[in-house]
Amino acid sequence: MKGHVVSNVPFVSSEVEKRVSCSSHFSTALEANGCGYVGRVSPPAQSAEQGFTLIELLVALMIFAMLASAGVLLLGNSVSAQAQVKARLDDMAAVQRAGGALAGDLGQAVPRITRTEAGTLAPAFWAHDGGEAAPVMQFVRGGWDNLGDLPRPSLQKVEYWVRQGRLERRTYAQLDGAAGDEPAALLDNVETVVLRFRDAQGKWQEVWTPSQPDLMPRAVEMILTRTGEPPIMLRFLVAPGPAEKLEGAAGA
Repeated sequence: MKGHVVSNVPFVSSEVEKRVSCSSHFSTALEANGCGYVGRVSPPAQSAEQGFTLIELLVALMIFAMLASAGVLLLGNSVSAQAQVKARLDDMAAVQRAGGALAGDLGQAVPRITRTEAGTLAPAFWAHDGGEAAPVMQFVRGGWDNLGDLPRPSLQKVEYWVRQGRLERRTYAQLDGAAGDEPAALLDNVETVVLRFRDAQGKWQEVWTPSQPDLMPRAVEMILTRTGEPPIMLRFLVAPGPAEKLEGAAGA
């Protein structure tokens, strides 16, 4: 056994180097085939880079709640404004309808003396401002269409009342001694109605007290006051009536 020396260190290191070299070649082959790294463990990605924190989530919810509240408020204001505009337009339409009815009646007024339900004589044009016990205006109009060929005249007695906060229009099927029909409400929330009358000389009078029963005013002015609204002035022309008879001419 003399002269034979066994050296373990070079053998061991050469074997380790071979194994490492083989492992490196094997890993390279796996990577080339898409199998990824072998023998290495990749650290997991940090969770903070892939999600939201609780504070960020709360901030996002607060911003969303603010935007939703602003949208609801804007929508509510829009609906409220639309309702107010509709109510105002309906109110203006009601005033226009009432004015149209007055203009149509006064524009076709005729100097016809009538009798009331009690049988007393009523002048051709009668006005009253003593409250709800009597109409504010009473007169006879022409041009009443009779499409159904009913046994009635073409003249119609018309009254305008202010009762229980409403402006009402009441008509009569017959001129003398007949009962009136059910009144039709033209306007609501009416507080007062003040009338003025223009005579043949062009002067405005607070009270209509004609010297002859068939005398008609030339025009009528109505100041209508409603609850929560400014007064409305309406003026209507009255159909031509008989001329006023002078006292000197009547005596001659």
